[in-house]
Amino acid sequence: MRGFTHARWLTGAAAVMLVATGCGGGASGAADGGMLTSSWGDPQNPLEPANTNEVQGGKVLDMVFRGLKRYDPRTGEAQNMLARSIETTDSRHYTVKLKDGWTFSNGEKVTARSFTDAWNYGASLKNKQKNAYFFGYIEGYDQVHPEMGSQRADTLSGLKVVDDHTFTVTLNQKFSGFPDTLGYAAFAPLPRAFFTDHAAWLKTPVGNGPYSIESYTKGSQMTLRKWNGYPGGDKALNDGVILKVYTDNNTAYTDLMAGNLDLADDIPAAQLKNVKTDLGERYINTPAGIIQTLAFPYYDERWNRPGMEKVRTGLSMAINRDQITKTIFQRTRTPATDWTSPVLGTDGGFKAGLCGRACTYDPAAAKRLVRQGGGIPGGSLKLTYNADTGSHREWIDAVCNSINHALGDDNACVGNPVGTFADFRNQMAQHKMSGPFRAGWQMDYPLIQNFLQPLYFTGASSNDGQWSNSEFDELVDRANAETDPAKSVATFQQAEEVVRDNMAAIPLWYQNGNAGYSQRLTGVQLNPFSVPVYNEIKVS
Repeated sequence: MRGFTHARWLTGAAAVMLVATGCGGGASGAADGGMLTSSWGDPQNPLEPANTNEVQGGKVLDMVFRGLKRYDPRTGEAQNMLARSIETTDSRHYTVKLKDGWTFSNGEKVTARSFTDAWNYGASLKNKQKNAYFFGYIEGYDQVHPEMGSQRADTLSGLKVVDDHTFTVTLNQKFSGFPDTLGYAAFAPLPRAFFTDHAAWLKTPVGNGPYSIESYTKGSQMTLRKWNGYPGGDKALNDGVILKVYTDNNTAYTDLMAGNLDLADDIPAAQLKNVKTDLGERYINTPAGIIQTLAFPYYDERWNRPGMEKVRTGLSMAINRDQITKTIFQRTRTPATDWTSPVLGTDGGFKAGLCGRACTYDPAAAKRLVRQGGGIPGGSLKLTYNADTGSHREWIDAVCNSINHALGDDNACVGNPVGTFADFRNQMAQHKMSGPFRAGWQMDYPLIQNFLQPLYFTGASSNDGQWSNSEFDELVDRANAETDPAKSVATFQQAEEVVRDNMAAIPLWYQNGNAGYSQRLTGVQLNPFSVPVYNEIKVS
């Protein structure tokens, strides 16, 4: 829907904008006793659930909060957590009932108001929460967060508290997948302290998850301790986690090998050839809900004129995905054949081969299509990417080399580095891209809708290239309104075929999550979002 934006942009480098508090320990050395150390990056924003939209902050929220649903760390299935039931008869009016016995770590009971107050705060235009759009399906959002002008209401008219353990949600349109979105952190409950002393809460966030935050020193580390009073069934099996800040994943890997770090969840590309020898069974490489694409600036008429779909398709066919994923990524990436992710499964909407020949390396066809479409605008393709991490330049160069070889022109494609991720995102937001640019997407929740609507729907905030297609929009609205899950998925796949036929973005590869860990740890795994399941790790 309109207003969606990207909650999980993959930066590859840590941002540093969170208010620091406390006095964390030193940044070197493994943790003692039942504590473990793990690599991390400073969150981009304060750790408010509705204001955290990147991976590093999300790791903390996943330890500190529990919501109505939780995504199974192995399958990704949305399962009831605090919700006893979420019922509807028409996919628009929902009744939510809460389980008894849940509290925040400060002892306050979690009630229906804990959710409705949090959602109203998150949706409010005045509060400038980056995840406000997640509440856009709830009736009254256009009053609380209008696209233009001032806020006209303080609360969402679609939220009503019935009693301490019951509230109702009325949506502004049918959305059968709505319950499955409620495991995302933006929908977490908040205690009264968040509202009565907001500044103090930001310094020491209080949640209802298996861990509580003990201290944080920006640029150094955050210490989280096991909350012994946690009422959930997924209690922490360790005493706590020390998240150590690294701005270079090569340094984290060196510390892991030296025994100064227990867990590194981003193995540098330069070490992928050695990691199995270095770590053996202590190296993890598992599928994740992440896809890398090349997006286009449709606000530039040169990329949006009739026939350019042939050029975009030709460029897709000029990329040797299989060779690049083997030689550069050492099989931690898989060539993409659709615009979603294999972690969804076939029932969830993944359809291997949906892209067809358009994602198959074919130099002759690539050259022919580019010529038929009128050629590359300006005669040369500039692939823009952020250069503040070493992980992008190598594959960008490989993509350009592949395109140049296929088109028989050494100058057809060049990399166009931008200094920092912040500068890169600013150029996107200001619509200054003159050619294709890298776009990495990590799912917010395991629905096919999340791979399509936020990125390609007309006016969606994550639609950075401003692609627009009325047929796609209509199919998405139909899919959201469909009450039969199988029919909904099938309709989303029809919408995905529109993306394919227009090559709205070029799918490159599905990304795996990878990690390495020390001999002190057992039970280490990554969830389908590529985040360590910290609460299940044991320390010896």
